[in-house]
Amino acid sequence: MRELKLVLFLCLLTFAISCGQQKKYIEYKVANGETMRTIAKKLEIKTRDLLRLNPDIGRRPSPNTVIIVPNNKSTYKLKIQKETITTFPTDVENDTLSSVAIDAEKFLMHTVKKGDTFYNLTRFYNVTQEELILLNPELSEGLKLLQEIKIKPIRVDQIEDKIYEDEIQEAVSLKVALLLPFIASEYDTVSADDIFDNSRLANYVSDFYLGAELAIDSLRSQGISIDLNLFDTGRNSSAITRILEENDLNENDVIIGPLYSEEANIVAKSIKKPIIFPVFSKNQSKFISPEIIKTAPEKKVFSEALAHHLKEAYTEGSLTIVSDYKPESDAHALKIRDVLQSLDSVKEVHLLKATEGYIEKERFLEVFKPLTNNWVIMTSSDNVLVSDVINSVISLPDSITAKVFSIEKGAAFDRISNNKLAKLGFTYVSDRFVDENSQTTAIFNKQYIAKNNTLPSFYATKGFDITYDVLMRLASGNHLKATFENGTSYRVESKFNYSKQLFQTTENNGLFIIQYNEDLTLTRLK
Repeated sequence: MRELKLVLFLCLLTFAISCGQQKKYIEYKVANGETMRTIAKKLEIKTRDLLRLNPDIGRRPSPNTVIIVPNNKSTYKLKIQKETITTFPTDVENDTLSSVAIDAEKFLMHTVKKGDTFYNLTRFYNVTQEELILLNPELSEGLKLLQEIKIKPIRVDQIEDKIYEDEIQEAVSLKVALLLPFIASEYDTVSADDIFDNSRLANYVSDFYLGAELAIDSLRSQGISIDLNLFDTGRNSSAITRILEENDLNENDVIIGPLYSEEANIVAKSIKKPIIFPVFSKNQSKFISPEIIKTAPEKKVFSEALAHHLKEAYTEGSLTIVSDYKPESDAHALKIRDVLQSLDSVKEVHLLKATEGYIEKERFLEVFKPLTNNWVIMTSSDNVLVSDVINSVISLPDSITAKVFSIEKGAAFDRISNNKLAKLGFTYVSDRFVDENSQTTAIFNKQYIAKNNTLPSFYATKGFDITYDVLMRLASGNHLKATFENGTSYRVESKFNYSKQLFQTTENNGLFIIQYNEDLTLTRLK
């Protein structure tokens, strides 16, 4: 079958090429000892592009294997659909490349990769298939491999994330240390039921590990050699000190963990390798070591993300910010107010603070306007205040409608009926987005259930996302921090958009803007 597919591919490709102005592709016979990587380097093209041209050829083809290579550095574009392979016409006008460059200045562009479908493109970029075809009429014939397509116009004030593309270096080998508080010595005589019924930490650690283990299994199946070293950090810092004394952790390419900020600082003083801090800690803002990489965004980034979204989305109507008297809530409120007041179209931003934990409904009616937008931005996580505000704005006169925003969906909003949140178009910032309809989520859930006989928890998914992302980036053969400059990555539920600053701790700023729909579904706005 492999030979048949190769012959079919060569025949179709040869026929398509012969119809054009010149041969855009030529045959190349692999010499003894050559790999796809060395051939790509010789031709000054990317290995992944050469592999896309030869989908039935592995990374180490046998000597005398005939492969297809570009005749020059022109952009080549193919479509692979089941067993049918088509090519773009080769009589391309001379100004094709210049027109693509012009498009890139005006539109967010995407290069079609193997496995791309309309479904995953529309979900990823938050556009419809109709919008894609309107911008790219040629898409009515389907997606073609390596095709450059327009996604959506770029606004002057909008900066799109550069998307990180996974790339695996040939014969890459990684060594990883995973530092987690299993506290195994204390659980020797305790039943599993008692452990997990009474210890939240045990649940977190075990689930995180199971997710990380699945990530490593997945990466190994893709040809990455991974040497995993597990360390039990116990219940106190003395165990960390002992681990550092008895083991040379600098032999590892990366250290994932420990979970506690004080322990991360201890490790950072002795280790000159990337240290992945996998949880959020109120003390993580105090990290100063350039070796530490924070995977959980700081809370200030949440309010900055919401302020930026509001600034982009606002057109007209009233703006009201609700805070309590707690310093953190007030600081977020003032920051968002300053951003909104910088808009020429905004005449006033109302700031309402709770009195004895409540805000009277009449105070909203004083600032709300009929027949226009009325946005309420909440910076408080107080249970009573959140409930009070939601109940007030959902029971307004018919002529007045309101939409509620929050810097995050904490426990206070979990207590609110989803029907109420949907009616208010509740929009919030989050460091995770669960898309139950995505193929990635379905595959992850299926593999996790097959291995562990249960659905993955939030902690398991986080363990998978963090481990997979870090190791996949390292598998490129580049230094981990160097890969952060190559774009934002999206995994099962997480977004990793790292800010790299010289001699400082690296931070993840990857956040989602999520909105409740009337049918109780969620939409990722950004």
